[in-house]
Parts: sequence; structure tokens; C-alpha cells
Amino acid sequence: MFVMRSLVLTAVLGIAATVSSAAFAADRTVTVVNKTKTTMSAIYASSVGARTWEEDILGEDMLEPGESVDIDMDDGSGACRFDLKAEFSDGSNTIQQNLNVCKVGEFTFTE
Repeated sequence: MFVMRSLVLTAVLGIAATVSSAAFAADRTVTVVNKTKTTMSAIYASSVGARTWEEDILGEDMLEPGESVDIDMDDGSGACRFDLKAEFSDGSNTIQQNLNVCKVGEFTFTE
């Protein structure tokens, strides 16, 4: 009887831990929208406080005016706050600081 209760308790605790960790897992996917009149040639993201930008998320692709791209911001650190930098084909750039990717599902670059 004691062994059975122990097994049931262990199973219940295991299920509770799994559900709990799933509840705390944040979706860090952000849709970046280009609502400017200029083609976006690069997007960089780094966790707040980083001294350098990570690699260009777009790679060889471009984000034309009116287009959007889904970006998985989960870098494995558990961080929710990121800075985003967009570079445009006309040589201009803009930076959005301290974006909470755990709460924001879409971010729009505008002029």
C-alpha cells in the first residue's frame, strides 16, 4: 500500500512539474513588420545589455515595404528583453530598445 501511494505521489508531482514548466515557458516569436517606404536589408537582435549585435537575421533576404517576417527570439538564455536594429537599403537604420518579446507578438518599424 505504501509503495502504491509513493508511486502515485511521484507521478502526480512529475505531472505538476511538467505543467508548471510549460506554463512558464514564454513564446518568444515576434512578427517584424516593415511599414516604411524603404526595403529593410538587415535585422539584428541582441539581448538588452549586450555589447554587440548578433548576426543578421534576414541573411541574404530583404524585407520589402509592407512585408513581415516571423523571428524566433529564443536564444536559450531565457531572456525576454531584446534590442532590435533594422538597416535599410538607403543606408539608414533604426533601433528599438528594450522590446519584451515574451509579451509582444508583433513589432512594426515605421517612419
